[in-house]
Amino acid sequence: MRLDLLRVLVCVTVFLVPGLYFGHPFLFITIGLVGLGIWYFRMLQQVVECVRHEADESLPDVPGVINELAREFQIARSHHTQWEAKLTDYLSRFRDAAAALPDAVIITDRSGRIKWANDRAQAYLGIEFPRDAGQRITNLVRHPLLTEALAIHETRAASRVLEMPSPQSEGQLLELRMAEYGDADTLFVARDVTELQRLNRMRRDFIANASHELRTPLTVIGGYLEAFEDDAALCPPDWGPKIQQMRGQALRMQRLIEDLLQLSSLESAGEQAFNEETPVGELLLAVQKEAQTLSGSSAHQITLEAEPGLWVNGSQRDLYSVVSNIVFNAVQYTPAGGGISMRWYSDDQGAHLAVCDQGEGIAAEHVPRLTERFYRVDKGRSRAYGGTGLGLAIVKHALARHDASLEIRSEPGKGSTFTCHFPATRIIRHAGPRRAAGPAAG
Repeated sequence: MRLDLLRVLVCVTVFLVPGLYFGHPFLFITIGLVGLGIWYFRMLQQVVECVRHEADESLPDVPGVINELAREFQIARSHHTQWEAKLTDYLSRFRDAAAALPDAVIITDRSGRIKWANDRAQAYLGIEFPRDAGQRITNLVRHPLLTEALAIHETRAASRVLEMPSPQSEGQLLELRMAEYGDADTLFVARDVTELQRLNRMRRDFIANASHELRTPLTVIGGYLEAFEDDAALCPPDWGPKIQQMRGQALRMQRLIEDLLQLSSLESAGEQAFNEETPVGELLLAVQKEAQTLSGSSAHQITLEAEPGLWVNGSQRDLYSVVSNIVFNAVQYTPAGGGISMRWYSDDQGAHLAVCDQGEGIAAEHVPRLTERFYRVDKGRSRAYGGTGLGLAIVKHALARHDASLEIRSEPGKGSTFTCHFPATRIIRHAGPRRAAGPAAG
């Protein structure tokens, strides 16, 4: 910067002397400064040309601002080159990783136009990149579930999972996941679940067949044990407790088989759409009475508050199974005289069924696993109460068929709250009397 000021001073001095001699100092100084400005302009133009053509050897070596500017351009270009090399390497690694994935990966914009796809997308979905770039994914993969999911995603971005047959391979089943990607893109991941579905079907068939085969002999055994228990005089005196214990175990096995059959039925049915209008308030009232009967001498205080005219479009049988499993569990695990409340209400998100008990509560580490098959927090106590370990698994699958979810909140020593959340699309409103009741009569 000092050199540039010195150039200006020298220029002014050099042109001032003849200017004074001829009597026009300002004119000569102006001519000198204009000439200096033209020289600076040509040097800057040379720097711009060198930067544009990446010709470092042609950069002007002129001490001062021009030299500093040229050096800053060189440093910036060096950093840019390094970042460009890194980005190219990252992009290459990403493409290699995507190509090595066993799943099909497609990236689209929010409207479903393809921006990128890996090689597996052609094998699973018939999408080839870059040939199909810019095409709507629904033009290439025609399936009503995908069209519906994408239409919903355009207006309300959310992760979704759906199953659909592969358009490329007959008999192949794909699991397609949609998720937000970047600022306004959508990521599709398609996975082959044909073998997994086959194994699940084999498992369900085995459980169903085994349960059916066991049901009859267990019924016969239970009948004979009941007869022995009724005709105690025909048996030796010390047989009574043993027969009673055997009959209790037979009944537990029968309940287990019934739950297995119900769970197998729910899994086989899948996510079906139901058109049965279910008056949840009346269903809750029936469950309340049954729960009070189950409570017996424990005299639990079971209360119900239900929003009037709030119905659900779904299976009444499945919904009864959901409510009864949750409420009967609350009865079993709440101390005598404790309170159990049922509340059925709606808000902007949909409808909700909350069942609160005053039981012992559940530690936080157990809560995420409560809906697993046969998972018990206290195995010995669960068996003592006659539980099969399948109740909440049945609840989870039944709710899934209604696009609903189960939320569990619990704290040791303070009880638990089980809340079923139903989406607004499943809710039907009818005008009618309020279904609400206090404690049911025992």
